[in-house]
Amino acid sequence: MAEYFPSVSKIEYEGPKSRNPLAFKHYNPDEVIEGQTMRDLFRFSVCYWHTFRGTGTDPFGSATLQRPWDDGSDSIPNALKRVDVAFEFMQKLQAPFYCWHDRDISPEGSSLKESNKNLDEIAKKLKDKQGETGIKLLWGTANLFSNPRFMHGAATSCNADVFAFAAAQVKKAIEVTYDLGGENYVFWGGREGYHNLLNTDMKRETDHLARFMHMAHDHAKSIGFKGQFLFEPKPKEPTKHQYDFDAATCLNFIGRNGLDGIVKLNIETNHATLAGHSMMHELEVARIHNALGSIDANTGDALLGWDTDQFPTDIYLTTQMMLVILKQNGLGSGGTNFDAKVRRESFEPIDLFHAHVGGMDAFARGAKIAAAIRKDGVLDQFVSNRYRSFDSGIGAQIESGKASFADCERYMLEKGEITGNESGRQEYLENLINDYM
Repeated sequence: MAEYFPSVSKIEYEGPKSRNPLAFKHYNPDEVIEGQTMRDLFRFSVCYWHTFRGTGTDPFGSATLQRPWDDGSDSIPNALKRVDVAFEFMQKLQAPFYCWHDRDISPEGSSLKESNKNLDEIAKKLKDKQGETGIKLLWGTANLFSNPRFMHGAATSCNADVFAFAAAQVKKAIEVTYDLGGENYVFWGGREGYHNLLNTDMKRETDHLARFMHMAHDHAKSIGFKGQFLFEPKPKEPTKHQYDFDAATCLNFIGRNGLDGIVKLNIETNHATLAGHSMMHELEVARIHNALGSIDANTGDALLGWDTDQFPTDIYLTTQMMLVILKQNGLGSGGTNFDAKVRRESFEPIDLFHAHVGGMDAFARGAKIAAAIRKDGVLDQFVSNRYRSFDSGIGAQIESGKASFADCERYMLEKGEITGNESGRQEYLENLINDYM
């Protein structure tokens, strides 16, 4: 069999002093952090779309990425070859998982029937390669945004035929995910939103989206798929306003539509930025609602207000993320998926390895720093102490539900004025985090 990355050997851990660009300096798969190996804590995943289908195009330029294995066609032979490329890459990277959209792995046919047939053929080879390598499918999803039929959305389209087509496509994607042992299934509403409220029935569209998810769950149960459903927030692009705006919006949608316990969240860093939040904020919102299921690991550019999907290299960012993820003891059946792409100027195949190695090391460093902070307990102690007035007296009565407005009034009339306000010490805490860096 041809080797597509002949100049690259298996990426190994060589430690912080290594200057080998194709070695891990901090990610040691067998190193244990808070009772879990790094391999099990991160559950790193390679995304099929950017990594093996990305071409480097942007709104002002054509493809730049040179992929010697790809003949540029959307053919079955090319798709089958791409499977070999992907698994060689993931084996050499020591990535235990991968993710896909259905149209990433398999060409769309001239009909739904032909598309399903194509998907089955590619999925058979994926299953064989998973068996050979031990690499697993973290999650699958359906591309319900690229084809012109989805111009008005998919589950939220004003056209019932489009809803039905999308349902049929997701039905097949769930079945293939199940057959490949996928541990999750993701809903990312690429065009589930609006550009103009003058032509939009928002209630009807969001009701249809909820119905779509319930139908998907019903079908999953009928075939025995027990994987976690995930909903991915994104505020805009390509629509002006998407219905999965941020974690709080998604959680409201989930709760209002009876999807609690069925759907959790897959949070992406760059999407958090577009929503005007930090990634730590979005993760914490999901965590406190027991809805943090998985993450897409990337970052945006602070100078660009759009979804740049860059690889994460900011240690402060990964430390903040791992403080939340370690607090809930990892991501369960979810993982850390590199929904990130090399820059169009980084056009050689070797750049794919540099990007992933850097991202994996950045998360490993963030986890070590977060674990050290948690072990010392100084941050937790500060926060706990800040809220100590709720541990006894009127505060404890308020939290337990025993205090009424009248009780609060009597308490303050007797006391006369508040006491106990203290500095929030933001600068001290920021310095504290820097000390651990």
